[in-house]
Order: sequence, then C-alpha cells, then structure tokens
Amino acid sequence: MKQITFYLDFISPYAYLAFEHLPAALEGLSYSVRYRPVLFAGLLQHHGQLGPAEIPGKRDWTYRQVLWLAREHSIPMQMPAAHPFNPLALLRLALACTEGGEPNRHVCETVFRHVWQGGADATDPQRLEALAAALPVVREASGEAVKNQLRANTEEAVAEGLFGVPTLALDGKLFWGFDALAMLRSNMEGDAWFDGAWHEAAERPAAVVRHAPR
Repeated sequence: MKQITFYLDFISPYAYLAFEHLPAALEGLSYSVRYRPVLFAGLLQHHGQLGPAEIPGKRDWTYRQVLWLAREHSIPMQMPAAHPFNPLALLRLALACTEGGEPNRHVCETVFRHVWQGGADATDPQRLEALAAALPVVREASGEAVKNQLRANTEEAVAEGLFGVPTLALDGKLFWGFDALAMLRSNMEGDAWFDGAWHEAAERPAAVVRHAPR
C-alpha cells in the first residue's frame, strides 16, 4: 500500500478540488492518505511570492477556472463571500481535532465544505462556532500546542521543497496542483517514465536568474 501525504490549506480552491476528486482519481489503487494542514501564506513568504488571489488578472482567472473545473468534474462548489481570507482559525480547528497533527478525511472534508459550498463567509464567527461544534475537537484550537503544530507542518513543507498547495508527496516525489492527480496515478501504476524523465527534466542549468523582491 502506498502512503500519500496531502499538504493542504483550506484557503486554496485547487486544494478543495483535489481533495474532493482524489478518491475518483485514484480509484482501484491501494493507498492511504495523511492530511497535513499548512499555512499557504507561509510558503509564499518563504519564496518571496504573492498568492494567485493577490495578482488582479490572475485572481480573476483563478476564480473562473476553478468554477469551470468544478463543473467539469461534478464537484459542488461556490465561491465564499470573500476571498482571500485569513485561514488560520480553520487550519487550527482542523489540527485541534487530533492529538498528532494529522486530521482525518472527515474533518478535512467538513472544513473544506464549510468554505467552498454555500457561498457564505468562511470566517464568520457564528459559522466558525457551529463548525467547531460539528467537529470532534480534542485540543484547544487557540492553544500553543496547535499553533506550534501548524508552524511545524509549514516548516516541514518548506524543508521538503513545497511551494504551493495542494501538494501530494509520494516516495520522495512532489505532485503539485489539482491537475497533477493524473500524474500521481501514473506514478503509482508504475509508469517507467518516472524512472528517467522525471529526474532528467529538472537537470537543466538556468541561463537567467531573477530574484523576487522581499
């Protein structure tokens, strides 16, 4: 059985789509998934980047594309009332549902659907209170242990080479984005391409190096 680590942030519409589509994308294969919440903004800060929703033209494209992808894959999806938003409360709440820092699929599904179904405000205090009541919380979401777990998860993601979410890690390989699910499946099925071209594709010198402002 293959073990996949699914790095996610509930703020990401692509992470939501990948989460919902994963069972269909990997149908018939033997695998288990460890869900690892991380702070996407922390990855962006580390790499000196803006998020897609912080770049006006890219923001418009992102929202149009994810809604189209949801329709094409029959995934229920409505944009939240405001986006981007601060996802810290949601990330910490998910982590508070487990002692070990890896919430199960039910918890992640509940939080994702809180954000991406219904079109409501993802950070509305009353909705957050109702969400917490619907989840099997075992730790204080605002406690230092949970905050430290989220920080550790994000630092681990940076150390592993992540630059965005969703990223699915398998056997030392990172598969980024909703559209990488087909590539992940191919790898799990033993496609020989991954024995050579996977490594060769990245072995290219850079002719120009630009540094993003910090």
